[in-house]
Amino acid sequence: MSKELTTVDALKKDIQRLEPQFQLALPAHIPAKKFSRVIMTAISNSPGLAEASKQSLFSSCMKLAEMGLLPDNKEAAIITFNSKAGKVAKEMPMTQGLLKLVRNSGQLASYTTNVVCKEDKFEYWVDSDGENLEHTPNMFADRGEVIGVYGLARTKDGAVYIEVMNVSEVEKVRSSSRSAESGPWKTWWNEMAKKTVFRRLYKRLPSSTDLDNAMEAEDSLYNAPVEEPREVAPEKEVKALSETKPKKKKKSRKLQEAIDVTPKKVEEETEEDEPLPNFAPSSQAAPPQMAEEDMPI
Repeated sequence: MSKELTTVDALKKDIQRLEPQFQLALPAHIPAKKFSRVIMTAISNSPGLAEASKQSLFSSCMKLAEMGLLPDNKEAAIITFNSKAGKVAKEMPMTQGLLKLVRNSGQLASYTTNVVCKEDKFEYWVDSDGENLEHTPNMFADRGEVIGVYGLARTKDGAVYIEVMNVSEVEKVRSSSRSAESGPWKTWWNEMAKKTVFRRLYKRLPSSTDLDNAMEAEDSLYNAPVEEPREVAPEKEVKALSETKPKKKKKSRKLQEAIDVTPKKVEEETEEDEPLPNFAPSSQAAPPQMAEEDMPI
């Protein structure tokens, strides 16, 4: 049996042993067994996760459990970075997962986001009634290259919030990402562009604890500053939206970090399992907090 296969199998076994702790963090409608199966599938499909430190992998899984997002590359993903100490794993909420949290917040009536192509009919303007947007995708012909992306949210009180970004603005944000040349930015650019415009729109939306936690996880994937204040466009061009001061985010519930376990080489046969991180509720004694690793681009 290869070392790689042995490592993956050992990780899957550890994930199963963590199911009781996942269940404490997960919302009631997501069974721990389903959550752990999705994690094991992610590990099988992304062998690089087996090379990441166990502490960072387990911590990422627990944070996604708290948010109620599955690491299925639709609601969320677990990606890896290289650091001085080795490879580390990090949770990444995806567009579908953010929309799920928006719906769960109970504050929004609807939210939509889409990319705009050169041959689409697209208009965005601001008048005395507020922000307005019309988009007619050229669905039955060649839509041409992507030239922008937008997000539109409508709250239950009838207020409308719109954000529009062109490709150069999206690329500026991508360049600050720690995975700018790999992972989702390379494989799913359109989806990452939609998530980028949501990040900007989020600053103006009603606050939600779960959504705040997801955006804090997002912020850690970028090298500050993520984006600069937008400039007002020249007359006769689309006017940029005025920047709204970001809302003060609520502090997320602290996750208790994994105990510091010295990495051990996986052998073909082991007589006893390695101790697992303790993610006990905060009422119990917490293990020493681990310093966050520096993750260069």
